[in-house]
Amino acid sequence: MRRSLPLLQLLTSPALRTIAPARCSTRAPGIITPTPAPARSLRSDSRAPMKYILVTGGVISGIGKGIIASSIGTILKSCGLRVTAIKIDPYINIDAGTFSPYEHGEVFVLDDGGEVDLDLGNYERFLDIRLTRDNNITTGKIYQWVINKERKGDYLGKTVQVVPHITDAIQEWVLRQARIPVDSDGVEPEVCVIELGGTVGDIESMPFIEAFRQFQFKVKRENFCNIHVSLVPLVPGSASLIQPSTTGEQKTKPTQNSVRELRGLGLSPDLIVCRCTTPMEKAVKEKISMFCHVEPEQVICVYDVCSLYRVPLLLEAEGVVGYFKGRLDLHYEAKPRRLLSKWREMADRYDRTLEICSIALVGKYTKLSDSYASVIKALEHSALAIHQKLEVKYIDSADLELARQEEDPVKYHEAWQNLCSANGVLVPGGFGVRGTEGKILAIAWARKQKKPFLGVCLGMQLAVVEFARNELNWSDANSTEFDANTSYPVVIDMPEHNPGDMGGTMRLGKRTTVLKDKNSVLWKLYKESDSIEERHRHRYEVNPEMKKSFQERGLRFVGQDVEGERMEIIELDDHPYFVGVQYHPEFTSRPMKPSPPYFGLALAAAGKLQCYLERGCRLSPRDTYSDHSGSSSPESEIIDLKLPTNLTHV
Repeated sequence: MRRSLPLLQLLTSPALRTIAPARCSTRAPGIITPTPAPARSLRSDSRAPMKYILVTGGVISGIGKGIIASSIGTILKSCGLRVTAIKIDPYINIDAGTFSPYEHGEVFVLDDGGEVDLDLGNYERFLDIRLTRDNNITTGKIYQWVINKERKGDYLGKTVQVVPHITDAIQEWVLRQARIPVDSDGVEPEVCVIELGGTVGDIESMPFIEAFRQFQFKVKRENFCNIHVSLVPLVPGSASLIQPSTTGEQKTKPTQNSVRELRGLGLSPDLIVCRCTTPMEKAVKEKISMFCHVEPEQVICVYDVCSLYRVPLLLEAEGVVGYFKGRLDLHYEAKPRRLLSKWREMADRYDRTLEICSIALVGKYTKLSDSYASVIKALEHSALAIHQKLEVKYIDSADLELARQEEDPVKYHEAWQNLCSANGVLVPGGFGVRGTEGKILAIAWARKQKKPFLGVCLGMQLAVVEFARNELNWSDANSTEFDANTSYPVVIDMPEHNPGDMGGTMRLGKRTTVLKDKNSVLWKLYKESDSIEERHRHRYEVNPEMKKSFQERGLRFVGQDVEGERMEIIELDDHPYFVGVQYHPEFTSRPMKPSPPYFGLALAAAGKLQCYLERGCRLSPRDTYSDHSGSSSPESEIIDLKLPTNLTHV
């Protein structure tokens, strides 16, 4: 017995219990398998405790939890902390890759090829970080991971249940992923903001609520904070039936019920963020405080603002910085530093900008703006950088086709009027044959009328199809995605394309594009870089065997992959701005670092591109506000973010 005592002490020692759990990654489409944990990050062995901020929502879905979570991260990062983010989606899908854009909006693509919820795009844009597929947790991922472990016998014959096995898996995933570096310098984060999708009370989210009920005790109270986002509707009084201008009354009952349900499930909110149309009255805030068991200072009002850039400033004005400092024992200056001043400058610019830059977005999912969320943001970043206010003209590409003229002449003529009145044309990515002929007609119009044009992914492929039909006189030219028997397959499926499973079978994630043409506009916009890294999401590509025919007629392939086999960028000679890219540059656009292809479109649409190129790709002092250090770490942003007094690179 004496000899076994040291072994028992060894097995129960804290050192053994703190061994990092295995990291979970996707090895094949839809198959989640444990893999060894990543190498130790740059943080020292004496780790400071990670701080976790859980953001939940009540009353209705789509209340703005993602923007609140992103804004909180932005405020903390402006205080010098390193912040990461996790999004939890309670649906059973493994990822968002097979969703229709009308279901959950766009599918956002990460560097590692992860197809995730669009809220991760908000996190990356607000915080200027690079996330991985494991930062998006779904019920499908958790259950598949647990089932795979059960099949391997890891549970040693035990009955596998929601509690404790599913809830433990959720907690392990969060603990593991929170430590993964997301800044460019590879330093481990200090704060993890977690957004739980859906609303409190949904049956799908119950295992996650229970997991975090346990989690708050596991990581200790001083390291865990819950923010509950609720709705305070403005209900018109009875007089409004006669006098529509009556303002109405802010109702607190939905928030009271939502908080009561959350507390009944074991989580007590530390901050209650109330979404409302107008600033909250003091009496309303005190009423929520009294019935929801929090101090009045813990009730935060986030009313409707003119731009999302105002939300971090609104939260900072409500005192959340000081609250987090005390509640989570964070060590930073109570007043946010220079990074937030850039947000204030950007928000002020948005408010006072009067010049309009109108872009016709010709797509097939135009009924829901979230279908093109990153595209709109990339355009907005670019327009704002040159003191232009973006106006997007959404055009359903099917409305441009001749068949629509017969079915609905009014809609047909409205679509063409919107197209012709725009300063530039954008054809984004998409799948399926519906509306493709309308997109080709829009591209042909932009090319012939010398209107600034940008084609992204499918938009580039259709630009090649249009050029082949109208300039090379290949009337039958098409993509094999739409016509497998075409005589001129100018766009073909990739060799690695698997026509079976839909999920995870595309060319996904960050890839290198080589820019060899020194006369290329994009080469100049990318700061004369010989190679760039952008994110891809496609199954089809331009047929490389037909490249010579296009280049002889002035359509140049100025960017290719490393092997020189895949066509990545096209440009048209003798045109103000006719550019197509196979990748999705919108996924890496940031508010203060606009994407070069989108920035070029905005410049051309505003009539400023040639002047910008002649300046050596520099903006005037009036336009600059961005940080161009190339680093996403808080320290570099705080040091380098200075209001420029001379010409600065975009």
